[in-house]
Amino acid sequence: MKWSSGFDLRPSLPMLALALVLGVTVVLWVWLRSAQDDSRQVRLKRLCAITLFLCFDLILFGSFTRLSDSGLGCPDWPGCYGFVSPIGAGVDIGAAHQLMPQGPVSWSKAWIEMIHRYAAMTVGFLILMLFIETWRLGVEQIRQRRLEASMRYALGSASLSFLWVMLQGLFGALTVTSKLFPAIVSMHFLGGETLLMLLGVQWHAYARLLGTKVEPSVPDGHGSGMPSGASWVYWWCLGALVLIVQLALGAWVSTNYAVLACQTFPMCQEAWWPEMNFAQGFELWRPLGLTSAQEPLVFQALTAIHYTHRLMAYVVFLCLGMLAWRMLRSGQRRLALFLALALVLQLLTGLSNVVLGWPMIGAILHVAGASSLVIVLTWSAFALLKAKAQRPLHA
Repeated sequence: MKWSSGFDLRPSLPMLALALVLGVTVVLWVWLRSAQDDSRQVRLKRLCAITLFLCFDLILFGSFTRLSDSGLGCPDWPGCYGFVSPIGAGVDIGAAHQLMPQGPVSWSKAWIEMIHRYAAMTVGFLILMLFIETWRLGVEQIRQRRLEASMRYALGSASLSFLWVMLQGLFGALTVTSKLFPAIVSMHFLGGETLLMLLGVQWHAYARLLGTKVEPSVPDGHGSGMPSGASWVYWWCLGALVLIVQLALGAWVSTNYAVLACQTFPMCQEAWWPEMNFAQGFELWRPLGLTSAQEPLVFQALTAIHYTHRLMAYVVFLCLGMLAWRMLRSGQRRLALFLALALVLQLLTGLSNVVLGWPMIGAILHVAGASSLVIVLTWSAFALLKAKAQRPLHA
């Protein structure tokens, strides 16, 4: 692989200043809404909730950026042809578009790509603020020699989120400079989903600091005719495992543009087992559309990528459907409902991508469903831990 020399650091300082302005605006809005509450923990919890929401939106906008072929709308990083915005890069964008009218660079694509970067910088700044403010609270307790378990939990989650967002930023840069190398783009998507999960954990940590009840009450099953919450731990672990595998497969389908390799359901290309080339399809370290030997990827490779993702979807639906049923029987009605709704959304949007020719709204909603599953499983983990803690020793 030949790495691009697409790093142009000239606009770094102005872009950091822009991130500061955008991030401070969000922080001030949260602080003003909490003006009558002197608790810094409350403000941190609210700021984390906003950051979690913006991270979810950022994942969806990143999907839109990729699906609209805007990932190379500005082929350098962090700016656009060395400028903070496409306005300054108008001459370069016009020249590139004139040279390749159907290519990756155009005025609209440049703006889509840069808006995605502005949003990513804002989320990164907010996570930095959460990290700093959490450690300020922690240092106060350390000085008073009373570092509580809930504070250690908050410090650990804030630190992990901060370290992860820096790694995610690196993958974002490599996504551009590697010219949409499929393995890099896939890892960037999985990194975004991981960050979403970490922010969910961080929000839970701030709720713990406040002593807030953040999990639904969990019946122990004794005398209620329902199994205890611990009875669905195995289905949760299995569901989490298959979801991780499916997220990776979905990222691989999207980054290789293999969605339309099968345009019928439930069969693919009028066969239950179409002709597939798994060796090429799952050769991980190769350029987009090519093998590592620089040969064009055959269509059977795209079929293998698509059909593997589809077959795994059946397994995910079965495992998470069983998990939802187990949670319902354990009294976790709200969690079960959210999980079931996210599964239905994934089923409908997955079908629409196949039979309707990959509509943009269906593809973005499919990513939204996947991200919702990540949030629901993160949330349900807290309820599961609480259920195990409440389980009687003789159970």
